[in-house]
Amino acid sequence: MIIKNDISLVIADDHPMILKGLKEELVENNYNVVGEANNGMQALELILTLQPTIALLDIDMPVLTGFEVIKMAKEKGISTKFIVLSFHKETEYISQAKALQINGYLLKEDSFSEIENCIKNVLNDEICFSPSFEASSLKSVSEEIKRIKLLTPSEKTILKLVAQQMSSNQIAETLFISPRTVEKHRSNILGKLEINNSVNSLINWAFTYRKTIKEL
Repeated sequence: MIIKNDISLVIADDHPMILKGLKEELVENNYNVVGEANNGMQALELILTLQPTIALLDIDMPVLTGFEVIKMAKEKGISTKFIVLSFHKETEYISQAKALQINGYLLKEDSFSEIENCIKNVLNDEICFSPSFEASSLKSVSEEIKRIKLLTPSEKTILKLVAQQMSSNQIAETLFISPRTVEKHRSNILGKLEINNSVNSLINWAFTYRKTIKEL
């Protein structure tokens, strides 16, 4: 049985009214809000200091984004579970959340009951995404993440540079390898990601998933 008052929460959002409303809802429902922040750096400092059970974070915040806060906290070995609250429904945000292995992703349009349900699922070590996301979209992103994980470290490095729209010659110069080696890696990447080998296909794919690729 979950005892709400035992669940410590840090919440962060750069919109004062949203932050205030979220805190009031949580407190009224007996959750223990131990800290609140209006920018990413404040949120990170609170998480590292207080090590709450769960952090509820907006994605778009000043100084550090919610994703950056989560990545940095995880690198410090913090056991806090993370739920992001956002207006974003785009695939690139879903894929970035999955790449970071974020515990929950809710939309700000969701009801408080959805937040409670997500908290419950996350505490049971389940991944929770807003019911507003289409199952097919979540499945598609999951498959892309699985394929990305098949890449070797060298292939991931080259994919990051492709996402920056660098040519094979530019990549070769940057990595001090031959253009032929770059082309061989690109061919392997296309195969592993199951992308058709058409003009600009890899560039287009890398640009779509550029934020996810940064987390590789």
